[in-house]
Amino acid sequence: MQLKVLLPTQVLLSEEVIKVVAEAQNGSFCLLPRHIDFVTALASGILSYERAKGGKEIFIAVDGGVLVKEGETVSVSTRNAIRGPDLGTLKKTIEEKFKVLDDREKTARTAAAKIEAVFVRRFLEIQKGA
Repeated sequence: MQLKVLLPTQVLLSEEVIKVVAEAQNGSFCLLPRHIDFVTALASGILSYERAKGGKEIFIAVDGGVLVKEGETVSVSTRNAIRGPDLGTLKKTIEEKFKVLDDREKTARTAAAKIEAVFVRRFLEIQKGA
């Protein structure tokens, strides 16, 4: 099967695989080459696949998304995904990425609070002047 993992800005992965294991809202499932065509919404979690060459299992953390298996192609579309050779390395990578996202979120919230305060202040000034 051909596995493609698509992000909004890039193709993260396009590789020949012999097995895909993922998690939907109602539980985990496994796709093999002769599996019936299939569509599901993915839960945020771990997607794993086994390479056709070498048989090595690879892990990808996905932030939800949609999986479509049509014929020999399995396409996963997700907002965010991180690939790792093993679960330990993947965990560290995810923790580092979330720390950066948390810092950015704090900065964005601070900026939004400042804008809101200026808006309220100006609104009150307009009301006093009217």
